[in-house]
Amino acid sequence: MKKFFSYIFGAFMIFLLGVLLVFMFKLPVVQSFSREEGGRIVLFTSFVLLMMLRVPIAFCLSIPAFLTAIYLNLPTMVIFQRMGAGINAFSLIAIPFFILAGQVMAEGGIAQKIVEFSNILVGRVRGGLAMVNILASMFFGGVSGSSVADTSSIGAFLIPMMVDQGYDRDFSIAVTITSSTLGIIIPPSHNMIIYSLVAGGVSVGALFMAGYIPGIMVGVSQMIVAYIISRKRNYPVAGKVGFKEALIITRDSILGLLVGVIIIAGIIFGVFTATEASVVAAVYAIIITVFVYRTMNFKKLLRTFQNTAIVIAMVLFIIASSSAFGYLLAYLKVPALVASALTSISTNKYVLLLLINLMLLFLGMIMDMAPLILITTPILLPLVRSLGMSPVQFGIMMMINLGIGLCTPPVGTTLFVGCAIGKSTMERVAKASIPFYAVMVAILLLVTYVPWFTMFLGGRFAR
Repeated sequence: MKKFFSYIFGAFMIFLLGVLLVFMFKLPVVQSFSREEGGRIVLFTSFVLLMMLRVPIAFCLSIPAFLTAIYLNLPTMVIFQRMGAGINAFSLIAIPFFILAGQVMAEGGIAQKIVEFSNILVGRVRGGLAMVNILASMFFGGVSGSSVADTSSIGAFLIPMMVDQGYDRDFSIAVTITSSTLGIIIPPSHNMIIYSLVAGGVSVGALFMAGYIPGIMVGVSQMIVAYIISRKRNYPVAGKVGFKEALIITRDSILGLLVGVIIIAGIIFGVFTATEASVVAAVYAIIITVFVYRTMNFKKLLRTFQNTAIVIAMVLFIIASSSAFGYLLAYLKVPALVASALTSISTNKYVLLLLINLMLLFLGMIMDMAPLILITTPILLPLVRSLGMSPVQFGIMMMINLGIGLCTPPVGTTLFVGCAIGKSTMERVAKASIPFYAVMVAILLLVTYVPWFTMFLGGRFAR
């Protein structure tokens, strides 16, 4: 609570300094700027300054929005209205329930059961635990939809286990954090729901289906890299699991794995919408952890609800702030300027898509995922549509792009979580992650330039 109030006080002081900045822009010496040019300068200057001061991202978005509104003589009530409108969408109801489902599964020990099941499938090859780590992330990503939940739950016991069996510590963390990005590519993914909302109602079912082939490709390519490195370093082979034990593990894990099957099958066959699927997932997760596995008691469930409420509050505050920031971007004609700047470099479709990827990769290194989706989608989507790219394909391209950003310095969320769990430095883990970054970028380029990888399944549900 003390830390929260210190953030509020710091943000208030920065806001006062920003007001002074706005009035400085009213001085005659800077009146040579047009109204729109001055607004852009205020918006981006204050945003960059706040980012450099490491102010929480929600304040980095909302404070510049208010300052720019003051500079432009817009009623500040407009900013509040835009923030409210940004979270006043029925489809956003899915996000809290998917987050709750992921938190319940992480706390309820489902991740460990998935790891044990993955060990049956791939544990007997060289570097088996590394392969188990990646395969478990593929399964858990399709259940929780959260990269951070994946890193914290799977990494909490697999990283120490890998180190104890002779795996390099930095390699163990690198495998964990890079494979955790599968949680935002393989459905369900609440980030896909955010993209669907800001992209003008792109079918969530189409996005979910479009993520399967790229997600599996990323997972398989990471397993190949892990196998090659494991053979080179002579990492151990996991112990053999007996047939009877394998049957017990499969029986215990199958209920957890069914969550993803129920969600996707329900959406595909029209049994329920993505929003309704999120509620089904949350209720199902609570039932199997409380009444079937009995790994979740009332005290743990209450703590899970509290943690989920905190995460949801942060996510919704970020979405609201991003909505106000995005409104001013449109008001100041920033999307048109960005499109003009990119097309001035080249009019070649392939070059433009490469530039967009480079831009998203860079931004993903310095910003969180949700605000980036909310800010960059309105700017870039009209441009990629003019190049003939489907919004569904662009959505998956963005998920992979920003997923790479989650595990790259300086602000990669899963990188920080993995380093904290594994007790290593960001620099060493980032260096160990380079081979995994390389294959993720290769898959990104395939998704960018070959529509089949996303549209073969996604195109059947696009509208």
